[in-house]
Amino acid sequence: MLKVEDFIAIKDSAMLHGFTAEDLTHLAAYCEMREMGEGTTVFIENMPGESLFLVKKGTIRISKMFAEGDEKTLVVLGPEDIFGEMAVIDGLPRSATARVAEDAELISLKKKDMERVCRENPTLALKLVSNLVKVFSKRVREANEEYRDMLIWSLQKP
Repeated sequence: MLKVEDFIAIKDSAMLHGFTAEDLTHLAAYCEMREMGEGTTVFIENMPGESLFLVKKGTIRISKMFAEGDEKTLVVLGPEDIFGEMAVIDGLPRSATARVAEDAELISLKKKDMERVCRENPTLALKLVSNLVKVFSKRVREANEEYRDMLIWSLQKP
């Protein structure tokens, strides 16, 4: 079990936006700390999703497999970033691979524990889900902008 102090260094994370010290104390009861060395695979694309992760320390490389085993990095995440959040919402297989790029401390919240938060502390669950939706929404908007830019670039190409 975590302590509220485990969240102090990353209190500005979008996942924790608007959380009080009491909220963090309650959330800590549902989370686990995972220390992972450089090169460790957190999860692989298409495997069942079971947890979301909040980066406390280190960096995580998110990548996707393309044709003929070609793996492309989508983003590199650091402290305060979250990843794997879709797993606690929809429970579907992972859409990408996550590997530790630099020794990391990750705070994890399993889907079953997210469901417990919803049952046992609906107010906390609402704050958490609202923050996760905002993170997800921001990512969709950014992806749409990138897609738009690619389309414009491809139409201008001679």
